[in-house]
Amino acid sequence: MVTLKEFYRNKRVFITGHTGFKGSWLCEVLLNFGANVGGYALPPAEGENLFDLLKLSGRITHNTGDIRDRAKLIDAVKAFQPEIIIHMAAQPLVLASYQSPAYTYEVNVMGTVNILEAVRQCSSVKSFLNVTTDKVYLNREWVYGYRENEELCGYDPYSNSKSCSELATYSYRHSFFNAPDSPAISTARSGNVIGGGDFAENRIIPDCMRSALKGKDILLRNPGSVRPYQHVLECLNGYLLLCMRQYQDKETYAGSYNFGPDDSSCVSTETLAGIFCASWGRGIRAVAQASQGTKPHEADILRLDCSKAKSVLGWRPQWDISQAVGEVVEWLKVYASKGDIISYMDKIIADRKWLS
Repeated sequence: MVTLKEFYRNKRVFITGHTGFKGSWLCEVLLNFGANVGGYALPPAEGENLFDLLKLSGRITHNTGDIRDRAKLIDAVKAFQPEIIIHMAAQPLVLASYQSPAYTYEVNVMGTVNILEAVRQCSSVKSFLNVTTDKVYLNREWVYGYRENEELCGYDPYSNSKSCSELATYSYRHSFFNAPDSPAISTARSGNVIGGGDFAENRIIPDCMRSALKGKDILLRNPGSVRPYQHVLECLNGYLLLCMRQYQDKETYAGSYNFGPDDSSCVSTETLAGIFCASWGRGIRAVAQASQGTKPHEADILRLDCSKAKSVLGWRPQWDISQAVGEVVEWLKVYASKGDIISYMDKIIADRKWLS
């Protein structure tokens, strides 16, 4: 059987949102596989960011642009002539979506429509993946995981816009990509992704990292919230496997898939922060933040059922939550000591035999 590394060698892979945390990790993985990588995204975040730490602007075909600019996006895709497109450009934060709902819908819904229009106009594309979120489902606060056939209806503007993105992809798949020679079209719904190099605001692991570097206690906004936390390499493995499988056999593999951890790694924010503190050491603690009055709605319990990805694709999570957090802490130690981030991440990728 062809490995991921063998399959992606010399493949032309185009990533939207490549300047973000997850996109930067994906670029580094694909470069390790020998792929020809192109991307289209806003400039990386000001201040410290993983894209710049990895010096990716000089190692890939780097296009700067707004996903809402359809003409510029289509030109970038046509110029690169990709075989595979992975769409990750998004406004990715729940709290930010309450502050800027219209912008969130413009980016997450019309951005998806724009990249699908680019696929329509670029005959080189054979495999397309729209990466959404575990929050696309109508959350009933169930203790068991949501399956791919559950109702889509996110609550907050971020989650709801991603539900709309799923529906737009479904419509395009059946309206424009239903011929035998059409590209394979899929969506991936992944859990809460953690990993070294995430510097975003209002996310638990970046908050843990910032507190650790300052030697301060970690303040928890929603300590009891349960989420399906997984290391970034776990979901990227799923995305790359799905893109490969549907490239090889569209009829069998194209569709929607959940990529999340096993139930044992669906833990509360408080538990996650406690694992981080124990792994980091040095006396830091996680404490509940004092009440700040009325807060925007966020789900209390969210889990994914990943049976489909396991049975159809042969994908399965490899690390439990302690291993995942341990990898984050090791990354942070290299960063804090001003070590070689590129070499360290390349070693992590090379050591993951299940990723190759």
